[in-house]
Amino acid sequence: MQRELAKAPVSAWFGMIVIVIYAICAILAPLIAPHGQAEIVGRAYLPGGLHADFLLGTDQIGRDIFSRLIYGARNTIGVALIATLISFFVGVTVGVLAALNRGWFDQIVSRIADALLAMPALIFALMLLAIFGKGMANLIVILAMLDATRVFRLSRASALNVVVMDFVEAAILRGEGIGWIIFKEIIPNIVAPLITEFGLRFCFVFLTISALSFLGVGIQPPTANWGSMVSENKSLITYGNLTPLYAAGAIVLLTVAVNFVVDWLLNKTSGLRDGH
Repeated sequence: MQRELAKAPVSAWFGMIVIVIYAICAILAPLIAPHGQAEIVGRAYLPGGLHADFLLGTDQIGRDIFSRLIYGARNTIGVALIATLISFFVGVTVGVLAALNRGWFDQIVSRIADALLAMPALIFALMLLAIFGKGMANLIVILAMLDATRVFRLSRASALNVVVMDFVEAAILRGEGIGWIIFKEIIPNIVAPLITEFGLRFCFVFLTISALSFLGVGIQPPTANWGSMVSENKSLITYGNLTPLYAAGAIVLLTVAVNFVVDWLLNKTSGLRDGH
């Protein structure tokens, strides 16, 4: 691991450093943020600066933008991570089961996945949130289930190449249980593409949450999240105020950082080398 990290390109190192900084902000938000995420600390739209009372100023109702950015890392990234983990557990498990049981179960699940994949994720999420409500739990479950269809497709395709191997046949003949075959025989042999896909799925879920919050149906106020922070202050752009760009920049930076790391991992697992 140390040798691989030492040979990692500058872009991968940049991505890993950014991810670590974001993770620290998310985990230690109450200790790092000078104010609470919903605390009104001054007048609206106070200017920021190194010598000002508030580093990045205040928002439309007088909350500290710097503090809300830090708490936004915890809320936005946390929800995206939980949704991605659930989608992978469901998608990988069902995908491997479908590859093992290539009969009616595979056909039914595959057709359901095809139907869900045919619908634009953002529009479908908007419709489901309108039906079931805008709560945090609903948001996580809806995004996880929508993303699980894409994970299902990848895990099923990868598992189909493994289930025909001799060691899987031997495990079946030994009488091993389905859980053992899935988690001990198949998944360890398809983990490389799944790791890469995890980074990409996290980015898509993260951006979808930001988009839904921007539209007002994602993470609800007063909980700080970057999508709603852009929406709440977007009109300031017309006056030359850069306040909306702080949260937008945080979204872009994390997305680029994760993609840098994913590109590096993809090159490592696929055997590709730069310049070839």
